[in-house]
Amino acid sequence: MKAIGLTEFGGPDVLKVVELPDPEPGAGEVRIRVQAASVNPTDVTFRVGGRAAQLAEYCPPYVPGVDASGIVDRLGADVGGRLAVGDSVSAFVVPIGPRGGAYAEYVVVPEASVVPAPRGATFAQAACLLLNAATARLSLNALALSRGETVAIVGGAGAVGGYAIELAKAEDGLTVLTNAAAGDRELVMSLGADLVVENTEDLATAIRRALPDGAPGLIDGAALDDAILPAIADDGDLVTLKGWTGPSRRGIAIHPVSSFDSATDTGLLNHLRQLANDENISFRVADIMPASDAPKAHRRLAAGGVRGRLVLDFSHPLTGP
Repeated sequence: MKAIGLTEFGGPDVLKVVELPDPEPGAGEVRIRVQAASVNPTDVTFRVGGRAAQLAEYCPPYVPGVDASGIVDRLGADVGGRLAVGDSVSAFVVPIGPRGGAYAEYVVVPEASVVPAPRGATFAQAACLLLNAATARLSLNALALSRGETVAIVGGAGAVGGYAIELAKAEDGLTVLTNAAAGDRELVMSLGADLVVENTEDLATAIRRALPDGAPGLIDGAALDDAILPAIADDGDLVTLKGWTGPSRRGIAIHPVSSFDSATDTGLLNHLRQLANDENISFRVADIMPASDAPKAHRRLAAGGVRGRLVLDFSHPLTGP
């Protein structure tokens, strides 16, 4: 099969079409003919070497990609009756391993990491759900705010932030404050934000003006780390998404969240799919690009301003290398 991989870490142009053996599912595994894979910031981290230590025991090329959708192509032994060949599915692919990630014509993943695609979703839409919505759900779980409290979500116009807004309203009954550029204010309000502060270099002060006592809980979707602590109430809670653990102050508890821990949590993945079925969370596809344009997609993501997710189309055979 062909995939988009890299043999050295670096800029977007290290991504190349590579030839790999067709993967075969083992016991408890499912093979999927990939139709779409979304491009996420974690893929950029992977590409530039942020996972180099974890990948060191494996041979390149390394294949990025976490979110995939496609058609079940083959079932391994001991797979239950939940999935069948021909099913349209969404899959959570952990790219750290001998088989690599979602940027490939075929992926093999544990059955537990696969759920039916949301009802009526296109493959592009189905490839934008699991990673970002799971991150948002785990972030809200870590904050454990009570109904009626206020959560501050930094980066509400982004994919994780958008899902966090929707989930905070649909499931948790929270008041949501977020930040947005003038052009994104309507977007975050449509997702359910109650309070919107304008983007500023001193976002913590802007949040404090809106919430004089500070936010009891905050999800840092922009990796502001120490700079956002002044926005949080004494003894409040902060979720970080890039691994920052402090130091903290004023009794603020810091919760690093990684959605990779939920890759085989079928209950959570199915719950997110059902929320999409019920239209409590939305699909946000920014653009669909040929899979061979992965370098271009990474450059667009790095440039900023993408609203939703760029999606690589694997429905047509890759050409090259």
